[in-house]
Amino acid sequence: MIGFSSSSNVIREEETYSGLILEKSQILPSAFGVKAVLFNPEGTKLYALNLEGGSIYEFSQSEKTISKKIIFQQTKAQGLDYRTHRTISSFAEKPVEGCFSHKILWVSFHNAGGIMPISTDFLPLSNTDKNLSYTKAVVIDLINQRKDTISLPLIKTGKTPKVIAKTADQNNLLVSNWSSNTISLLKLNDTLAPYGKKIASFNMPSTPRGIAIDDKNNRSYITIMGGNKIIVINNKTWKVERSFIVPANPRHILAGNDSRLFVSFNASAKIACIDARTGEILFIAKTGLQPRTIVLSENQKFLFVTCYGGNSVDIFKITSRAFTRIYTLSCTGKPVGIAIYENEDKLEAWVGNYIAGNLKVFTFKKVY
Repeated sequence: MIGFSSSSNVIREEETYSGLILEKSQILPSAFGVKAVLFNPEGTKLYALNLEGGSIYEFSQSEKTISKKIIFQQTKAQGLDYRTHRTISSFAEKPVEGCFSHKILWVSFHNAGGIMPISTDFLPLSNTDKNLSYTKAVVIDLINQRKDTISLPLIKTGKTPKVIAKTADQNNLLVSNWSSNTISLLKLNDTLAPYGKKIASFNMPSTPRGIAIDDKNNRSYITIMGGNKIIVINNKTWKVERSFIVPANPRHILAGNDSRLFVSFNASAKIACIDARTGEILFIAKTGLQPRTIVLSENQKFLFVTCYGGNSVDIFKITSRAFTRIYTLSCTGKPVGIAIYENEDKLEAWVGNYIAGNLKVFTFKKVY
């Protein structure tokens, strides 16, 4: 996700930075299997979704410490071995990816077949729906030294849900369901729990993963990681409109300015800038092995790439015609998720290391 800045540290509107100088890095312990990281809309808290740890950790951006731990009650479920494509014994409550809307943290659960809305005040829901299943979680508040148990509803979407993305008006969510080969559409509300309802489903040609929503042009773009396509959905009609042929194994996708898409290609270790109107690849660059999550700086002049197989983070400067790599930073422990915090003077890249079970925070000085 693109980082947010606090209101007291707004980024200069009259000019934008053109360079980044690495000042320091630090490692913060989390839990095994950090799959995704994301900031709240205010940029004050970061949430680490620990898939193998069955938990979510809340970090203070300013203090670089854990403020809360949300640990899910584990129930047995069938999982997926990605190497053999066979089912395995696992647990349902394994958080994968997240998205914020209406101060609700939406989280997909790998083997539960759906997503959960989690209020960031971590209070019990005001009402329950007998048609939904509920999961218990223990919330450990490390600041106030207290422990509470809450129940969270599961909204069914499809088998092996992955990425969650929202429209800018916060009226809708899209969810990619890896094993169902579908995309779920949810209608949201900000007052009544569980705050969302599935209203439609789109069939995909193969395994979908990445979702980028372009609100300006009312389109959503879905990467078919199990193939070589990007599917285009019209957000006014909520119909599949067309598809683009791209290199195989597209994973993550972002919508940038000027109708440009940015995509990571896991198998070929490449990133590409693509014309969203035509599907034409405008320019492409090599990365470290197995590029996973990509994120843009706020001014969209820099692209950050976690390289799982390369144990590194690649940083590229973006021009109208090319990517120029400016850093390859060591990040041992198999990095997957990344999120950015920015203020006027600095940029922080928070990286989740899956095997190491920690976060590595890189701090850069902005050059104007």
